[in-house]
Amino acid sequence: MSLARKFIIAGATVVVIAGVLLAATTLHGLAYQDTGNGGTTAVDAALDLPPAKTEPCLHCHIEGENTSLWTPLARWLVFGALGLVSAFGIYQSASVWTRRKPFEPLTARAAGWVDERYQISEPLSKILKKPVPKFALHWWYCLGGITAFLFVVQGITGIMLAFYYKPTAAEAYASIQFIENEVLYGAAIRAIHHWAANGMIVMCVAHMLRVFIMGAYQKPRELNWVSGVLLLLLTLVFGFTGYLLPWDQRAYWATTVGTDIAGTFPAIGDLVLVMLRVGWDVSEATLGRFYALHIIVTPLLTVAFMLVHFMMIRRLGVKKPL
Repeated sequence: MSLARKFIIAGATVVVIAGVLLAATTLHGLAYQDTGNGGTTAVDAALDLPPAKTEPCLHCHIEGENTSLWTPLARWLVFGALGLVSAFGIYQSASVWTRRKPFEPLTARAAGWVDERYQISEPLSKILKKPVPKFALHWWYCLGGITAFLFVVQGITGIMLAFYYKPTAAEAYASIQFIENEVLYGAAIRAIHHWAANGMIVMCVAHMLRVFIMGAYQKPRELNWVSGVLLLLLTLVFGFTGYLLPWDQRAYWATTVGTDIAGTFPAIGDLVLVMLRVGWDVSEATLGRFYALHIIVTPLLTVAFMLVHFMMIRRLGVKKPL
């Protein structure tokens, strides 16, 4: 029996079962219809039954109750999923009958449609199907990939936190407390963001130590090392700019000390200090400056240098151990 025929049989079975259930519930409802004698039906009078329960959705929207809220959703999910399966089976069979060809998945059709216009399958296959040397299968060669993965985690959790965070002196700390105590899984998302930031710094340093120990910074990979150093600096900038955002005492004074250290640079120290603080003191303008650096400037620079770093690695390959 073909897959399409199985889908049709399954869909027909669902329709029959749904019809039987609908008929049963309809007859059951008719038995409890109001007969005009004060809401008491013949069945109630004969059997002394309690009044029938009202629809949960009416309870929720009219009477304000919040019980059995998942019942209607569960019904839609179950019967909707079975209906979609039945509809897909009918569509698959109709496609086979009309085209006289084996059924082609919709994803393959969409990919073929895009590739026919932009010819991207060939360059993608060269990138994705490049073999990995056996010596590069050890775990210490994965430190750079772990760092990139943690950067993606930072981006996702950062976007989720940005939906609720307010970068103003009056509301920054309150918005953090709202995320921690009111937003669903807000404390967990903030914890993931915090620990992934620490892990990203640790993995980046470990990756660079591995590269240095194995001599992978030598010719012709000098620019790989330079781009990696810049990525490490950007990772530290991520941590420094994000530290001020809670706008509590620890964040305020840590930023004050950090910017004071940056202000000790020879010749340009005062310029760096004023640029970071947007003035001589840490203020609300500093918070806005650090927020822009944290969510816009630093991520864009990091993505750009990561692309360059990855392209050079793909071009030159992984260096053999010493």
